[in-house]
Amino acid sequence: MAKKAAKAEPLFVKSKVREYIKGKGCNTSSGVLDGDALNGLIMELLDKAVGRAKGNNRKTVKARDL
Repeated sequence: MAKKAAKAEPLFVKSKVREYIKGKGCNTSSGVLDGDALNGLIMELLDKAVGRAKGNNRKTVKARDL
């Protein structure tokens, strides 16, 4: 699981997330973009992918690890 860091730098482009959600016909609250939830989900996914790559004796994270 992703480690909780004090306000980690976002691993996503806020404008692109907002644009994607708007394209689906919804608005985006500031909590989605400024909160830790989305970033935490991304870090958790990446941590699992890194673990899978290491479990397969690789240092390269590949798409199949996601």
